[in-house]
Parts: sequence; structure tokens; C-alpha cells
Amino acid sequence: MINEIRNTVLSLLNKNNNGYLTPEEFNLFAAQAQLEVYESYFYDLNNWITKKNMRRSHSGSADITRQLEEVIDTFTQFTELTSIVGSDQTFQLPEDWYTTVEVLRKEVCEGPPTTIIERTAERVSEYKIRELLRSNLTAPTATFPAYIFSQQGVALPEGTGTSAYGNLGNQITLYPGPSNCPGPVLTCFLSYLRYPLTPKWTYSSIGPDGDPIYNPSAADYQDFELPLSDSIDITIKICEYAGLSIREKEVIQFEAMQEQQQQQQES
Repeated sequence: MINEIRNTVLSLLNKNNNGYLTPEEFNLFAAQAQLEVYESYFYDLNNWITKKNMRRSHSGSADITRQLEEVIDTFTQFTELTSIVGSDQTFQLPEDWYTTVEVLRKEVCEGPPTTIIERTAERVSEYKIRELLRSNLTAPTATFPAYIFSQQGVALPEGTGTSAYGNLGNQITLYPGPSNCPGPVLTCFLSYLRYPLTPKWTYSSIGPDGDPIYNPSAADYQDFELPLSDSIDITIKICEYAGLSIREKEVIQFEAMQEQQQQQQES
């Protein structure tokens, strides 16, 4: 898919001798284009759910909502998070984390008998957790846990885990912390949507001028992770970036018009 898109982009640019796109430039534009298309899935899904609720969407092959959900589901991951050094309830989010689906708090208490409490944690804001912790009636429990995205370099002044520090968007803190049971082990499991892998068109240089030849067997080769149906949108967006790079207004205007027509058809 990535080689076909590159050939298409080069053909469009060279049609009127508008300029040449290097492999490095193409890879940069390809990564940005894929990210734009990926993020548009969530806005499109929201719009189609609204249309479905208004009975303006159909079923079967015309069920666009289901098709979007199927693509998004391919990026769903489930993993156990690594705890932060110096804290027993703050955990590091994965580097490819995009958005959270579910946070699972699991605590094992050694027996006898050994007990395992595993519950889905509810997300609350930083100011809200402070209010909840001030009362025993509203404080999170092992049965009804909560989590926050911790603020960078700010100690949590109330409740357990006062030595927990986190980076906003990169770490989460579970509440409550480990219980007073024998040998407690607190773990955190995360279901999340990840970013797509960065595409990379790899090549080998041949000839006296070092012309690039497509080489998919390279160790760092990476194709697009989006379905083939998105190749048109990705091509249009790469051409827009290329038009900005070579300062060619005709390329930008043409691709903007193509993108507008594509959006009108989809709506």
C-alpha cells in the first residue's frame, strides 16, 4: 500500500514537473497524513452514531458505523502497566497510548485464604479526587476504585500514595492504594487504543546517482496500518503537504478540491 501511494503521489507531482519528493520527505508527510486520517475516524464515528440515532443510517453493507468501529477495534490493546519507582499506585502509560478504553485495578492479598479483588476503575479529575478523599463516605474503595491522570511533579497531599508523582497524559494513579492486608500486590491493567505505527517507505540506492528503489525487506520497513479504502484520503493529504513543501499553489488547490469532493460524498 505504501509503495502504491508513493508512486501515485510522484505521478501527480511530476505531471506538470512540479517537483520531486525525496523518500525522507514522503515518510514525514505519510506519517502526518495517516495520523490525520486516523483521528478523523473518531469524529466520523460520532457523526454516524448521531445519524444512526436519527434513523439516517442503514444496516448490512451500508452500516458505516459498524465499519468504522471495526477499523478502530484493530488498534485496541490490553496490557499490564509498569509501576513508577517510589510509588505503589502510580503507573506508566504505554508510549503508543492514544485514549483509554478501560482501567482495571487488581489487588492480591496473601492468605490464608488468598483473595483477589479485580474491578474496573472510574476516571475522575484531579480536583474531584481531592474532594472524594476528604470523606470516608465518598473515598474510592477496592470495590469501587478510581483513577486520575496525575499532574507533573505535584505530590498528592491526601489519601494513600502521597509520594506518587506523575506526568499529565503519561501516568495514572489508582485509588485506593494497596490495602493493609498481608502481602498486598496492586497491579493495573489497561485496555486502550494505540496510535498507528509510523509508516516508512524503505529503499536501496542503485546506480551512480543513488536512485532509490523500493525495498520492503528492510528491517525498519513499515506499511500503512489503515485499510486500503483510506488510500485515497492519504494520497490527497500527502499531496497537500508536498504542495506546501514545493510552494506549488496548483497542487494545493487541486488536492483541496479533491478532499472537499470526498467529504461531500461521505456526508
